[in-house]
Order: sequence, then structure tokens, then C-alpha cells
Amino acid sequence: MRKQKTSIKLRVLLLMAAAFILHTGFSQTPVITLNLANANKNVSPRLYGLMTEEINHSYDGGLYAELIRNRIFKDSKTELEGWSLVKESPSEKASIKLIGAEEQVPNDERRNALNGAMQACLRLTVEKTDGRVGIANEGYWGIPVRPSTTYHASFYIKGTDRREPPRWSWEPKPTTAPLPVIENNTPGPITVSIESNDGKTVYATGTIHLEKSIYWKQYEVNLTTAANITPTKNARFVISTNRTGVYYFNLVSLFPPTYNNQPNGFRPDLMQMLVKMKPKFLRFPGGNFLEGPGITDAFPWKTTLGPIANRPGHHGSWGYRATDGMGLFEFLKWTEDMGAEPLLAVYAGYSLDGDHIDAGPLLKPYVDDALDEIEYVIGDTSTYWGAKRAEDGHPKPFKLSYVEIGNEDWFDRSNSYDGRFNQFRNAIEAKYPQLTCISTIPGTQYPSMKVTGKEPAVVDEHYYRDAWDMWQNASQYDTYDRNGPKIFVGEWATREGAPTTNLNAALGDAAWMTGMERNSDVVIMSCYAPLFVNVSKDSVTGKKAWQWDSDLIGYDALNSYGSPSYYVQKLFSHYLGNKIVPVTVSNIPVQNKPLSRRDSVEGKKATTVPTVFYSATINDTTGTLYLKIVNTTAKKQPIKINLDGVLSVDPEAELIVIKGDKPDETNTITDCDKIIPVSASIRGVKKSFLRKLDPYSVSIIEIKTKM
Repeated sequence: MRKQKTSIKLRVLLLMAAAFILHTGFSQTPVITLNLANANKNVSPRLYGLMTEEINHSYDGGLYAELIRNRIFKDSKTELEGWSLVKESPSEKASIKLIGAEEQVPNDERRNALNGAMQACLRLTVEKTDGRVGIANEGYWGIPVRPSTTYHASFYIKGTDRREPPRWSWEPKPTTAPLPVIENNTPGPITVSIESNDGKTVYATGTIHLEKSIYWKQYEVNLTTAANITPTKNARFVISTNRTGVYYFNLVSLFPPTYNNQPNGFRPDLMQMLVKMKPKFLRFPGGNFLEGPGITDAFPWKTTLGPIANRPGHHGSWGYRATDGMGLFEFLKWTEDMGAEPLLAVYAGYSLDGDHIDAGPLLKPYVDDALDEIEYVIGDTSTYWGAKRAEDGHPKPFKLSYVEIGNEDWFDRSNSYDGRFNQFRNAIEAKYPQLTCISTIPGTQYPSMKVTGKEPAVVDEHYYRDAWDMWQNASQYDTYDRNGPKIFVGEWATREGAPTTNLNAALGDAAWMTGMERNSDVVIMSCYAPLFVNVSKDSVTGKKAWQWDSDLIGYDALNSYGSPSYYVQKLFSHYLGNKIVPVTVSNIPVQNKPLSRRDSVEGKKATTVPTVFYSATINDTTGTLYLKIVNTTAKKQPIKINLDGVLSVDPEAELIVIKGDKPDETNTITDCDKIIPVSASIRGVKKSFLRKLDPYSVSIIEIKTKM
């Protein structure tokens, strides 16, 4: 009996001891040890850049500063999208009509084309007026009005009476009914204004004097707002007259002040946000925007050059037409304004609808076109396209190191990319041996589709994941072959939150970026996508301006803001050394990844993922160390930090933190600063010190060391 009691007591003590061991094991403080003496591998100097394409109204209605929507009347073949008739009195008799957009233009209207690029126009017919009659443009979900601001308006116009125009004897007879004669009073003042949508408040006004002529002429006028007005986006642009006649309009444009006052330039607030990110490169003209839905919709770089009156625009990839005001030259100026380098993507004979051009003679014109495009970027002025660039205002060649051949060609199930890539690569390397060609099919992801022959120097990987998948794969590059191709992560994002990302997405992004940063000897470039989103909605239909959720920078006509992911991107780029610091860790806590419904049906067991992520780099000239740590949980996380291989450490360091109370917290157009970086000085930094990480946080610690 006594022995039995002793045995029971012993078992209880053993169970208590085991529970204590398990408890203390679980709660052991994570340790991060930095071996600064072995910081020998270089951080890629191009690690963080930007990727762009025309999606979510990124250019038209976004970075490209033009305020007039459908300025050349080509957005629809049947409707005057963005335009409306203005009448002040019910007794006035007037109408507007889209001219020249149909497939077969009537003979009597064919004369109204401005040029080969501008064949459609708007016709305003004024038969009776008691006040003013005109046309109004709604802009891209509003015209932004700011105090003490000068806007530059321009448009082509001609005025005439409404009668059949004279024609030569050899010309075919008109196919439409004869037009009634209207007294031609068109010559004289034409009023141009920015006003409230109801027309009751005029924010700025000006006048041009229309000459009597049957020929097109461009007129320009500046419109300046008063200092005491309240900023608003609920405004429209109006061109009006008080005289009868028939008025034709084309290429109606309104520009606010642009970044660095560049003509045909960029929206200042958005450009400033990009400049502050300090990107090393810009990948353009993008992913799907490069390819287009069909072969004829690929980015037509040659027709995007020169005066905007010669740019016809083209069918985009995301449901709306591109004006091509953001042309090849503007892309190059964009990179220059940011102090970045172009990463040029060239069309490689495959489009989104699945059509492709096989390697060989049929592909040669596209290869030649790519060579012309490269010549425009880097050719000297003795070359044909280099001289064209000089004519456009930039005699000095731009810098170019990388050319990407196509985009996401793993979707091409014909397996034609092997031949297409090699034909492009051989031609480009023969003429420009200093350039590196990037393959869009990485063997790491698609081993059965990778190109043959000489292995590509760089391959482009794309990843769109949720936060759990980002956390699970944050160590993906730790095991990549250092003797294989270098990696360009040309598109990636944690897709949570809409229309811009939330805090949880930022935690996923930060974890993924620590993995790229630790392995930036093999991951040489990366860029988040999509970059921009217009967050507007139609006030009547509720239709969204965007096509893709979870974007980096949001804006409407008047304001802009950065998502939590934007600030993560910005900080990671700012706080970066030139050498990778090796890191070893222990006691990193883990959590179970939730099972999907399919996982549960298939009887799969939950997998664990880390809750803490880390990377470290150092500037080997200044001794400044940048330690980045991500805590993805709702609890404060103590962590021990060891700095091995240093002589001394400054006891005071800078701490920059992005954090929030809940994973789904975010920034919005009306609450721009809910999740933003906060800086502070911390003391007590030593070769070994303890730091508590805030819940749901990304922490960057900048430490001064002596080696």
C-alpha cells in the first residue's frame, strides 16, 4: 500500500516536471545572433525597384497628370464617354454627337478627322441659345480643384454652319441626309471654365477667340483658381458659347501643375511618393499591358512618341483604352526623375488571348522592333532611333542593363517560348553584348518549360499569395542553387485588403522581404505589383475604378495615400546596407497554419509556420547595422539579440516600427495615416541585449557599430 502511494506520487511529480519542461520550452526567449565578422556577401545594389502597368487607372486617371477623360473621343465607338451637353435654359436647342468613331465613317464626315491618329471628334450643334451652351467633361471621377492653382487647357476646335461642305466632282456623294442650314455665328469668344458639377460655382475661367475657319486650330488658355476656395473633386471642365453654329472639338486637354513642371508630365503627389521609396529600377511598360489581349494590342511604343496629337492610343488589357500619353519617352523620364534605371520589357510574340508567333521568319519583325526600341533608349544620336530620342528632348542615352523578353510566358501552352526567347536573346546580345536578357519562364517554377541552350543569366519569378503562404515560404530562397540563374522577383504581393492592402498583408510582405534580403546574393531584383489603384467608384452605378484588389498606393482625383505595404516597401529600401549579415536563430515560436476546406476533406494535418522573421545587412564603410524583425502575432514578443564580431556598439539606436492593433486595420482615402511608421530612440543597446517586439509589427533597428 505504501509502495503504491509512493509510485503514484512519483508519477505526479514526473508529470509536473514534464509539464514544466514543456512550458519553459515553449516560452523560451527567441535568440537572433548576428555574425558581423562574416558579412562577406554583397547585397544586390538593385534589390528593390518598382513595377508598373496600366491597370486600376494607374496612368490615365493616375500618375499621368491629364485631367480630361476620353480626350480624343476614342474610348467608345458609340458613346461620348465622360462628356455631356451643357444647357442653361430649356428653350435652348442644342445637341452633341460622336463623329468618326464608327468602323465606316460617312463620306461627309470623313473630312473632320484632325489627322490619321485623331479621326474621331465631338460635334456640338447649337440651333438656338438664350444663354450659354457647351460641353462638359467629368474627368476621372471628378476634376480636382485646389486653391491658387493654374491649370493649362488646350483643345482643337473649328466652327462652321451646318450645311453640306463643298466637294470635288470625283468625290462620292454623301451617305447621310442633307444637313439643315444653321446660321454660322461661331467666330468670337469661347469660354473655358472649371466649375462645380451643377454649374453654380465657377472656380476658374478664361476665354479663347475662335477664328472664322473651316480648318482645325489649337487654342490654349490658363485657368487660375482663387486663394480662398476649398479643395474639391466635385467639379467639371466646360467649354461653352452663346452663339449658334456647329462646333467640332478634338484633343481636349487640361493639365494641372506637374512634377518638376514637366510638359505632358506626372501628378506631383504620386511622383513624390515614388521618389521617397528610392527605387533602383522601374520595370515597364508592365506585365499584361506589354502583351495586350491580342497581338495587335501589344504596347505600340513607336506610336507613343512625339506630340500627343500624333498618339492614337490603343486597346488596353484591363477593360479600358489607353491614351498613350504615358509613352515610352515618359516612362524613361519617370525613371530618371526617381534616380532609377529602366528595366525594359519587350514584346516577345505572345498575347493574353493565347495567340503567339512561332520563332523564325514570322517573329523577325518583332525582334527588329525590339532592337529599334533598345536603340531609342541607349543609341547615340548618330543612330536613327537615338536621333529620334534627341528630337524628343533627351540627346543623352538613358542607362539600361536589363531587357526582359516578354511577360509570364508560362501561360503559353504552345511551348513556343524556348524558340522565341533564344531568337530575341541572340539578336539583342549580338548587337548589345553589355545587356542581360531576362527569361520570363523560371526553371525553378516551371522546370518542364524552361528554355534550352545557354542557361539564362536571370529568370523572373512571380508570386501572389496570402499572408500565411508568405510566412510559410519566407525561407524559400535559403536553399536556392547559387550556381544557377539569378532571380528577379518581377511581380509579387501579399493579397489581403481592398482596394489597398491591410496590416496583415504588410506583415506577409515584410516576412517575404526578409527572405529576399537574406538571399540578395541570388535574388538580385524585386518589385511589388500592382503599384497604383484609383479607389473611386461611380456615384450612380457604384462601378469601381479598379480591376485588382490589394494594391500599394491609393488615390482619387484629389488625394492619395500609402497602404501599410507601401511603408514596409519604403522602409526596407531606405534601411539597407551593402553586405548581408549571416544570422542564426533559436527558439523561434511557431503557429499552425489554418487548414483549407480542401485540406480538411483530404485529411491533411496542419503545418506550422514561424511567427518571427528577420534579416540583417550592414554598411561596411560606416559600420551601420540594419536589423529587421517581424512579429506576426497578437502578443508582445521578447527577443534576445546577439551581435558577434564587433569591437563596440553605440548604446543608443534608432527604432522604426510599423504596427497596428488588428491585422485587418488599414489606411484609406479618408484615413490616410492610421498605419504609418513611428520612429524613436532606444537605449541600452549592447553586444547582447533584449528587445520586446510589439504585436503585429515590423521593426527596424539601426545600430552604430565598430568592427
